[in-house]
Amino acid sequence: MKENTYKPQIQDVMEAIFDAAYLTFDLVAAILFFVYANGNTLFVLYGILTLTLCGGDAFHLVPRIIRAVGGTSDKIKRQLGIGLQVSSITMTVFYIILMYIWKLTFPEITMPAAIEAIVWISAVVRIAICLFPQNNWCTDEGNMKLSIIRNAVFAVTGIGVIILYAISGNANGYHMTRMVAAIIISFGCYLPVTLFSKTKPKVGLLMIPKTCAYMWVIAMGLQLLF
Repeated sequence: MKENTYKPQIQDVMEAIFDAAYLTFDLVAAILFFVYANGNTLFVLYGILTLTLCGGDAFHLVPRIIRAVGGTSDKIKRQLGIGLQVSSITMTVFYIILMYIWKLTFPEITMPAAIEAIVWISAVVRIAICLFPQNNWCTDEGNMKLSIIRNAVFAVTGIGVIILYAISGNANGYHMTRMVAAIIISFGCYLPVTLFSKTKPKVGLLMIPKTCAYMWVIAMGLQLLF
């Protein structure tokens, strides 16, 4: 039997701690939403949003934590590839839910039918593209062409949701213009990683502010709850 001589570096340990803390934050936040929602549909939806984020990202982050602590293997590489596919789909669902959270947060504002259609159509198209085996999720090469297409479509989904939160602005004193900033930060950090991380690994560091942006989105919901 070949002895495993892998020794995690300090950056590997820090990555594992950060990822574990992020998943724990999401899980605790989801529990808080469900426990304190008291039947309020808005906060039940926030709980579903948070569980969608946590569950989807867990498929990708748990293998990353295992890799950081114990080293890589073919099994881990496959799990990472499948996890990336799952999280790409759940992230798209995340924005559909966020759109309806906006609708419940600002019932006095009518959602433009065009925006709702754009978000739904682009989201469904992206999910369909993510299911194509040609994405080569479990290979180091991936598929750059499909990556550009699926993320361009994803950007359309994000822009649609950004427009909604820009329309509502600071209505009711909720200061949801912060949601616009959080979404822009998440996309600004996510897109370069998906496009260039395989050729320029250091670009992967942008996943830290991207993850923090998603935690900010959840924190805004918690602020409304309490």
